[in-house]
Amino acid sequence: MLGRSYVAACRYAASLVVAVALALVSVSFAPTAQAQEQAVIDHITQKTARWEEIYVQSPAMGRVVQLDVLLPTDQTAPHPTLYLLDGDGATDDEGQSTWTRKTDIVQFFSDKPVNVVMPVGGPGAFYTDWLRDDPKLGHNMWETFLTRELPPLIDEALHGNGRNAIAGESMGAQAAATLAVRNPSLYQAMASYSGCLISSKLDQATVRSAVTVKGGDPDNMWGPATDPEWAAHDPSLHIDQLRGKQIYISTASGVPGRVDFTYDPTYKYPDDTFDSIVLELLAHDCTVEFDADLRAHDVPATVRYTDFGTHSWPYWQDALHDSWATLKTGLGL
Repeated sequence: MLGRSYVAACRYAASLVVAVALALVSVSFAPTAQAQEQAVIDHITQKTARWEEIYVQSPAMGRVVQLDVLLPTDQTAPHPTLYLLDGDGATDDEGQSTWTRKTDIVQFFSDKPVNVVMPVGGPGAFYTDWLRDDPKLGHNMWETFLTRELPPLIDEALHGNGRNAIAGESMGAQAAATLAVRNPSLYQAMASYSGCLISSKLDQATVRSAVTVKGGDPDNMWGPATDPEWAAHDPSLHIDQLRGKQIYISTASGVPGRVDFTYDPTYKYPDDTFDSIVLELLAHDCTVEFDADLRAHDVPATVRYTDFGTHSWPYWQDALHDSWATLKTGLGL
């Protein structure tokens, strides 16, 4: 027969095992402080009946982020949302999206039943989560903000119906395609205007240049050239994630057109016509390669090549207009 002291010891050991197990379970399932934090609307400034500046306190970004938001005429019915990203010409000090400053977007969407959400600022940041904070460009966790924090907030505050599209020009085009392949369940449509969507190959040099010209260090974004984060953010390596979505890709030839000969420094980006030619030539070559990748994977897309045009806003306005048929199909309109 076992002694009482032995039985007592066994009972104590068993209770200790149970206690440890429960502690481990509680640790494993305890929500982290970050998970408990949610983005909230800090305040809203009404510009017109259908144009709001919404300021969002973002835990991921660690600051208040401004959005320019265009609302549909009927603001009570559920409707989809288009997220529209800026290029490297975005500024943090203008207090307004470049889309609203340099295109007819306010008028264009005046009769369309969709929320249009445009983050303000973020030059050189590629709307991505950076590996490290940057001395010049600061703390950037754009992907977390745009794909995790913002959609539920927009759906709740602006009667979103859960259907989303994302589009952008230049830097924002690369970001739109990257966010679409990395978050395939979030977006039903994607549009890229003059983007370079092969960011671990030819485009690594252009991405690095876009960050550097804004004073940032691209190694702080996705690491050195051999870091796997570059491949992880290369849309051309994840094309199957675009299957089943409505896709629109556009580029001009780089050959100056009518708009370039009626030069307006308030309307173009970059201000220098030669730079806009070179940048669009690069975007054109990238688009040709990405188009070939789409075809190789048998992923349908609308791809537009324009005979004339440089890397500037008049052509992106035209591309936005042309892409609407594709985007609205994805949005279920």
